[in-house]
Amino acid sequence: MADLDLRLVRYFTAVAEHRHFGRAAEALHITQPSLSRQIARLEHQVGARLLDRTSRGTRLTEAGEVFRSRAEALLRAAAQSVAETRAAAEPSRFTVGYTAGIIVTPAVRELRHRHPDADVRSVHVDWGEERAALLAHRVDAVVARLPFPTDGLEVSVLYDQERVLVVPLDHRLAGKESVTVDDIADEPLPRLAGADPAWSDYWRLEPRPDGSRAPDGPVIHDLEDKFEVVADGQAVVIAVDGRARQLRPDLTTVPLHGVEPSHVALATRAGDRSRLVADFRRCARRHLTGTDPR
Repeated sequence: MADLDLRLVRYFTAVAEHRHFGRAAEALHITQPSLSRQIARLEHQVGARLLDRTSRGTRLTEAGEVFRSRAEALLRAAAQSVAETRAAAEPSRFTVGYTAGIIVTPAVRELRHRHPDADVRSVHVDWGEERAALLAHRVDAVVARLPFPTDGLEVSVLYDQERVLVVPLDHRLAGKESVTVDDIADEPLPRLAGADPAWSDYWRLEPRPDGSRAPDGPVIHDLEDKFEVVADGQAVVIAVDGRARQLRPDLTTVPLHGVEPSHVALATRAGDRSRLVADFRRCARRHLTGTDPR
């Protein structure tokens, strides 16, 4: 049998994750017909059908279920091999990932100062990609808001941010000192396409104390789209208090009482005991406190 092409294996895991060729192709930045051809090539190499298309999307065959766990382990092993090889051949490199609205600059600056011979960088990580970026060794640490999948990670909370309700200036709740979950029981909230269920429940406050679900507003495909649908009067959204400074002039925030605050956490690969990881944890605890770094 021909050697497996890791690029094809990565394409397969994307389809297995999204359960949809179109969404997987979009995430991979290739066309859907091209992705279909690559999966067919992989199935020919493996000698088994891995995926079945249905009216509701795509499902794994029995062989596909078996191959998926092996494929993910294979990609992790390949990424780790490359990372360890580079570490042996190059000066120390350490990459810090961060998600939208999170500032890591003070901690990165101190780590760079403490290790002048190391190549210390920071890169933006898309929402929902925190764990994947770590396990694929694209980053060595991630600072992001919980919840996100944490299997195989070591996670510690750095600080909390209160959550607020974002509404248009002419909304019935605008200007109130605070609101509770009961006050927004009938207010529609947007649903983010492809969001992890735990993440979606957290930001939609579901289930409510009486077991009900929040009314559905528009489906959005990017987190920043939420402010547009709020300004247009189609929904309200829940955000963190720290992001209020970035809001549009036609929106306002109202403190949301009786709900758990947002937790900003530092995540690294479980078992990673490198000197740079340990030092970055110390830098993060010292500098990343949720206060304005200015």
